[in-house]
Amino acid sequence: MSDLPPPRPARALGRKSIRPSLTPRDLMADEDLANVWTAQVVTLMPEAFPGVLGLSLTGKALKEGLWALRTIPLREFGEGRHRNVDDTPAGGGAGMVLRADVGAKALDEAIARARGDVPRLLLSPRGRRFDQAMARDLASRDGVVLFCGRFEGVDERLIEHYGLTEVSLGDFVLTGGEIAAQALIDATVRLMPRVLGNHHSAEEESFSSGLLEYPQYTKPAVWEGRAIPEVLLSGHHARITTWRQAEAERLTKERRPDLWRAHLAKLGRPEEDREL
Repeated sequence: MSDLPPPRPARALGRKSIRPSLTPRDLMADEDLANVWTAQVVTLMPEAFPGVLGLSLTGKALKEGLWALRTIPLREFGEGRHRNVDDTPAGGGAGMVLRADVGAKALDEAIARARGDVPRLLLSPRGRRFDQAMARDLASRDGVVLFCGRFEGVDERLIEHYGLTEVSLGDFVLTGGEIAAQALIDATVRLMPRVLGNHHSAEEESFSSGLLEYPQYTKPAVWEGRAIPEVLLSGHHARITTWRQAEAERLTKERRPDLWRAHLAKLGRPEEDREL
């Protein structure tokens, strides 16, 4: 079950036309493409974007206008001559904390530009772990506003006032939320129509069925004395499907007991869970 707010009814908004041009289009041109899934990222490091998102299939989709990316530089909303965005923690302690008043100005700009159903997320190590279900949920919305945490964290009042949902990549700490934001966007955008080219790729990969993906092989048939499993070369599609399912279950049971237990519960086989 997702911790994100429930989707709001979709609405038609139209869209700017995209015409061929001899001049390459800026991947992050400051323009609004209505009716296009848009990621707005509040960050102290706007130069980090699009990064890997501008490459390969996500970059191609970005150029084609299948999705849009906009950064909101937090430093521009800083206080004083030095554009300060942080201060010492109330009550003492190490490090610095991002100020609520500064973050609010940046979020207000993002929210003013958002169209439709757009969740507001804070990349934070204490948040709910990001997973494939959340990626599918976000892909079904109209976009997302991402606030990249930095330093020791963000003033709690900002989180409460804007109802930010905290999201984490896992049980480890990064120096900031930018890498996590790019991973979240990549996992979400690739689920959108026409981005991968072959929608079956997204349907058969890890986590889509609650299991890890089965092993993959390609040419040569024998490499370093290791042969491709004979069943995959048999041309017998039913046997291949059975083998792949068995391998996916084996790998999930060995490597991710948590996913395996959830899979058994979904199948109504909790008694096998106790054997683990």
